[in-house]
Amino acid sequence: MKQLAILGSTGSIGRNTLNVVEQFPDRFSVQALTAKENVSLLAEQINKFSPELAVVYNEERAEALKKELPESTNVEILYGEEGYKQAATHKLVDVVVTAMVGAAGLLPTLAAIETGKDIALSNKETLVMAGEMVMKRAKEKGVNIFPVDSEHSAIFQSLLGHRKEDLDRIHLTASGGPFRNRSKTEFSSIQPEDALKHPTWQMGAKITIDSATLMNKGLEVIEAKHLFAVSQDQISVVIHPQSIVHSMVSYRDGSIIAQLGIPDMKGAIAYAISFPERLPLKQPIPDFGRISLTFEDPDFDKFPCLGLAFDACRTGGTMPAVLNAANEIAVAAFLEKKISFTQLPEVIRKTMESHTVNVSERLSLSDILDADAWARHEAQELIRTL
Repeated sequence: MKQLAILGSTGSIGRNTLNVVEQFPDRFSVQALTAKENVSLLAEQINKFSPELAVVYNEERAEALKKELPESTNVEILYGEEGYKQAATHKLVDVVVTAMVGAAGLLPTLAAIETGKDIALSNKETLVMAGEMVMKRAKEKGVNIFPVDSEHSAIFQSLLGHRKEDLDRIHLTASGGPFRNRSKTEFSSIQPEDALKHPTWQMGAKITIDSATLMNKGLEVIEAKHLFAVSQDQISVVIHPQSIVHSMVSYRDGSIIAQLGIPDMKGAIAYAISFPERLPLKQPIPDFGRISLTFEDPDFDKFPCLGLAFDACRTGGTMPAVLNAANEIAVAAFLEKKISFTQLPEVIRKTMESHTVNVSERLSLSDILDADAWARHEAQELIRTL
């Protein structure tokens, strides 16, 4: 039986992971759960899965969680950065599912790697910010990193059994989001409630906005570069509105291997935490007789965030961390209606242009965290001027 820690258990990936655990109680046990603010749902999860440890964002929420639980509940409750690290390094845990949103996932993931825990990686920001460092340390510690994102899971599956030297390109598919067919002249009127209506996937607010801007796909490009040790020039993005082909890999003989399935995260999650087994999830198969699969190139002019991510990937060093931090601040501001949809990439671009990038081969964790903090402050100052 595999013992799990689920970082971000109240989010979309966390809830789907617990759904898989519930289907296979003889295969998985939950030892640690973490959340940020949703103490009511976390309390329900604690009652159902009986972890040894639960962690929330701060002391106030820790007290609120205690009040939500029966007095007889036998769970240790911690809070803050150290609490998240303790969940990631819990002595009984075999696999850490990193489903936290944003840069907050980096330090717990590194802590888990240091203690030899395998990682089921959903927090793409970990590799966006510190990909070389994370992958190097994982290799040194003998830690497996299994991708949970449907696209990277598809690439992982399409690479299995094939020689790395035969690889030609990675083709990341993207749904195109809710504004794929909307004219760019209409983008200034887009409201958060419009951007939160994703056509094919059910996700949290931040990643749904990233999908609407195509920033999510840009972050996945950076993640794929590190996860699969390829050059940026070997990665391309293709728009596939049906979200049935989760991604593809082409080889030098012209062969293309793809992984297909319905747009549901449980398949990728289950494969990451059960590898190399495939669990009998009883997921429906796409009805190929009734659907048409279409593909098109992304529009970099309509969706400049995708180009900004490619630029950050090409520059390297601290620039991806700056891109990610500025995006997090800009998305939060858009959701709060402080900036418009078209100002979102403007904030990111101006923050990147103001950054003195550090591309040292000896880039440290503190260098990355300093760049992250600088970019958040810079983006917030830019937003005040807009």
